[in-house]
Amino acid sequence: MKTIKAQHKAVYEPIGELVTYRAMPTQTVPMNLLDPFIFLNHHGWQEYQPHNNGLPFGPHPHRGFETVTFILQGDLTHKDSSGVVSVIKEGGVQWMTAGSGLIHAEVSSPEFKAQGGPLEILQLWVNLPAKFKMTEPKYVGLQKADIPVAELDNGKVAAHVVAGDWNGVKGPFEPLTDIHLSFMYFKEGGKYTTQVPKGQNVFLYIVKGEIKINGDFASIHHLVEFNHDGQIIEMKATADAIILFGYATPFNEPFFAYGPFVMNTKEEVMQAYEDMKNGKFGNEEELM
Repeated sequence: MKTIKAQHKAVYEPIGELVTYRAMPTQTVPMNLLDPFIFLNHHGWQEYQPHNNGLPFGPHPHRGFETVTFILQGDLTHKDSSGVVSVIKEGGVQWMTAGSGLIHAEVSSPEFKAQGGPLEILQLWVNLPAKFKMTEPKYVGLQKADIPVAELDNGKVAAHVVAGDWNGVKGPFEPLTDIHLSFMYFKEGGKYTTQVPKGQNVFLYIVKGEIKINGDFASIHHLVEFNHDGQIIEMKATADAIILFGYATPFNEPFFAYGPFVMNTKEEVMQAYEDMKNGKFGNEEELM
């Protein structure tokens, strides 16, 4: 059984009016601690009033990694410099491979800004190995109905399978590396046991509620760090709970991140800024 090394509480860092908890990186969680999982922002929960300004993430560039965005409540409009426009609603997931670089905007739909409503969104960044850092950018957005669900423990646990194979249910997204990722809903008393392959890093974040993991209690807004001493993870919800759970093989490569770019060296990040300045990522004004 894997033992828990530490639990790290997400840091409250609102972005303007947007309630935001950053689970990683923080002072206790360096960006490469759970390689290839490198960043997580938890926006909300909060209630937006009618005639609001929506999400504040206007056009900005990325290179060298992937973003996986989970829309728990509200909606999210994605626009990027390749010409893609996509509106994903509650229960949907967006997976964007920034790869060699693009500019995108993540904003609320006109409908949400007019009507308001509850909003809760998580965005996870997944690193890419050196061989894929300059791959062609790609975006896939799927609605709730397109995300398969693995029903476990007589319906007390529902794993919304995003990537990888979970109890015979295959995720609809196909990452460039061996990312296994699921968004899991537990009813009080629900149990789930799994075995993580040796050598893989586990990503486990408590979105809501409280859950007992291998004998230790973990609650909302906590990121759980495991030791590399076993393979079995047992979970039992002591209250209704939601967790983001995944695992993957670490790349163990040199790492340099600055702003919106995640590369292997400082020189590569400097080149990314130069390429952006020279218009190689696309036209930011077209996404305004």
